[in-house]
Amino acid sequence: MTAYRRRILDKSLDELQPHLRALAIFGPKGVGKTATAVQRAQSVIDLSLARQREIITADPSILKEVPGPVLVDEWQRLPEVWDHIRHAVDAGSPPGHFIIAGSSAPRGAVIHSGAGRIVPMRMRPLSLTEREVDAPTISLAALLESEASISGTTRIRLADYVEEITASGFPAIRTLPPRVRRVELDAYLTNVVQREFPEQGYPVRKPEVLRAWLSAYAAATSTTTAYSKILDAATPGLPNKPAQETTLAYRDALSSLWLLDAIPAWIPSRNHLERLGRSPKHQLADPALAARLLGLDASALLRGQQGQRRLFEGTILGALFEHLVSLSVHTYAQAAEAQVGHLRTRNGDHEIDLIVQHPDGRVLAIEVKLADRVADADTKHLAWLRDKLGSDLIDALVIYSGERAYRRQDGIAVVPLALLGP
Repeated sequence: MTAYRRRILDKSLDELQPHLRALAIFGPKGVGKTATAVQRAQSVIDLSLARQREIITADPSILKEVPGPVLVDEWQRLPEVWDHIRHAVDAGSPPGHFIIAGSSAPRGAVIHSGAGRIVPMRMRPLSLTEREVDAPTISLAALLESEASISGTTRIRLADYVEEITASGFPAIRTLPPRVRRVELDAYLTNVVQREFPEQGYPVRKPEVLRAWLSAYAAATSTTTAYSKILDAATPGLPNKPAQETTLAYRDALSSLWLLDAIPAWIPSRNHLERLGRSPKHQLADPALAARLLGLDASALLRGQQGQRRLFEGTILGALFEHLVSLSVHTYAQAAEAQVGHLRTRNGDHEIDLIVQHPDGRVLAIEVKLADRVADADTKHLAWLRDKLGSDLIDALVIYSGERAYRRQDGIAVVPLALLGP
């Protein structure tokens, strides 16, 4: 058996789980939720097994009686178990007793929110630091506290980043040979369409239309393209396109499966800016899923092929690199109790790829650049935001694919993605 490799989330779990009576780890299938949770569990109730569901249905009190911590895995297979756990918490279950893992409840299931009883935590695919491609020298948490030293060099180059984009952050997939990875990722997507959607209460009458919509969504990676345009791109030439409600159902089902990881528009906590866009920036749970939906492997990306990319004036590789950056920043920010958004003015004059908001309301602004050098033109939006926010801007940086971390004369930091860590 392969030894367990700690995740960034483990540090938060070390601190919080012993004190919380119930904690839920959410995330897409294959991300490592069970592997992480089982490290902390004395007992496991696996609700993917019919026999286990039958036992809990017959006698929910077993949840309180088994030695804790108890992991309740695949809880969405028996949605009422959520309320059983909530009642057990209300009845005085000891701290650290329940760990829940799985997806959201199927559509139509009526359950209590769990607010005040069950604390949710999200697990994403492996960040670049968790993949151990290089040792990070710059901490996002330190940047948020104005304590980071900007230094270091990396041997990671563009081809290495492309490999990480296509390898995926799913632990059981990324170490496989390239052809096997492609087969596994294709099977993952097929399973989503043919099995996961129906299990979540969303019957799929035309699987080919859903698959086309997923491909169009992938083509819109790292953009704020309207859902209506995504649907148009997915169904060219069809006289009777699916209704808008169908598109929203796709979005809701994918969200419940944690397969969408859209970046919300940043809303300032202080009144510095007006006329900001409110549309989210589209991203799937992992850039490798987007690459597979577009039929692009590492060699195709390095040749500059675009696949089905029609919705955005720019390269798909640049969009996928931004996706890889966002996946990592999301993970590091969650560990630092920070929130991630993006900024775009309504007229499109100014854009900031990522805004990381400190709990006190101040922000770290990040631009992403797929290049081995950074020019003045790459920092103009960061300079604009610095003028607008003043002291509420903690720091500004460009994450790029070059080799050296340094600070420019204008004060903006330049950081290779491989050197950024939690």
